[in-house]
Amino acid sequence: MPEQPSPRFHEAKIRVRFAETDQMGVVYHSNYLIWMEVGRVEYCRARGMRYRDLEAEGVLLTVVEAHCRFIAPAKYDDEVIVRTWVEQANPRMVLFAYEITEAESAKVLATGVTKHFFCGKDGKLRKLPAEHMALFELD
Repeated sequence: MPEQPSPRFHEAKIRVRFAETDQMGVVYHSNYLIWMEVGRVEYCRARGMRYRDLEAEGVLLTVVEAHCRFIAPAKYDDEVIVRTWVEQANPRMVLFAYEITEAESAKVLATGVTKHFFCGKDGKLRKLPAEHMALFELD
């Protein structure tokens, strides 16, 4: 059977926990960055590479920029979907984009991007090894 192409995006579902909300029952803003991390880890897994295996091989994705635009609040016990895709990449950098929606209504709650440089365990910038280019849509 021929291998199916990986989708250009991945969707991860998250149920909002009480601990993620503020006293008004609204998700605290920093949790969106955590959800973006969940999104990119699951994006890599869906494309055939566990994030931790990439790190074990000495390839670290260092966050150098993060941006989140809040559109509508998520609340306790809502189910949200984090859609993640690679917006831009080259052998030294990857820019992930995110759209966070409320699962039931598909209402957009937030959008964002995170920019990462590829580094070695020594913290120095490096090029992404050729065998991982396809993971980030670099052919």
